[in-house]
Amino acid sequence: MTQHLYILTGGSRGMGLAMAHQLLKPGNTLISLARSTSAPLSTAVPQGATLEQWSVDLAQPAQAAQRLREWLATQPASRYASATLINNAGVIPRIAPLSACTSPQDMADLANALRVGLEAPMLLTAAFLGATEGWAAPPHSVVRKVLNISSGLGRRAMASQSGYCAAKAGMDHFTRCLALDEAAKPHGAKVCSLAPGVIDTDMQIQLRGANPADFPDVQNFAALKTGGMLTSPDAAAARVLAWLQRTDFGANPVADVREA
Repeated sequence: MTQHLYILTGGSRGMGLAMAHQLLKPGNTLISLARSTSAPLSTAVPQGATLEQWSVDLAQPAQAAQRLREWLATQPASRYASATLINNAGVIPRIAPLSACTSPQDMADLANALRVGLEAPMLLTAAFLGATEGWAAPPHSVVRKVLNISSGLGRRAMASQSGYCAAKAGMDHFTRCLALDEAAKPHGAKVCSLAPGVIDTDMQIQLRGANPADFPDVQNFAALKTGGMLTSPDAAAARVLAWLQRTDFGANPVADVREA
């Protein structure tokens, strides 16, 4: 068994795309789930690596989870030495106090952010662990991991960010519960909800461009950019994937790369 399976959400841009590129190595099979596919990623597959890009809407998480469950059911456990799910996708709804988010579009955006940021990771994790539970037992003994990409905002409240903060806080806490579930099994998966630090992505552009009247912290985010305090997507991806390979991965179900 020399193949390693990685299932990644949000792999078409930002840190997700950087992780996808870094995971495309000989011996790895990568399944990327995103609303759109990446042409550069499809041309970067080295010999000995396998890439599938699924165009899925994670705001319809039950459909995505069902597709994953059905695909995993077709895979022989003997093909893989390890199987890892990385829940990376996330969405920021309108940056404003919750009381101002009352239009039909605002409400739809808030619901979308919660589905993508919390409901999808939970349903995909359920599908992944349920479909691969038999893989972990001998003779296959496939190592299984779930890495949830969280945020410091899941652990620190911020004005005008209730939707995103709630999704990430929920991700942290469902990971804690999941860790208890898996620890009670003889061949349970290792799980971790990891904050990746502050990264120079489109999400930061959204935050820096918010209306100061709606977002009191806008100048703090602008200062991160001007002060050179943002990590590049490539560097952040490397740190996250290095954490995934740690021998103590999952020992702390809620962690931060800056703790290393």
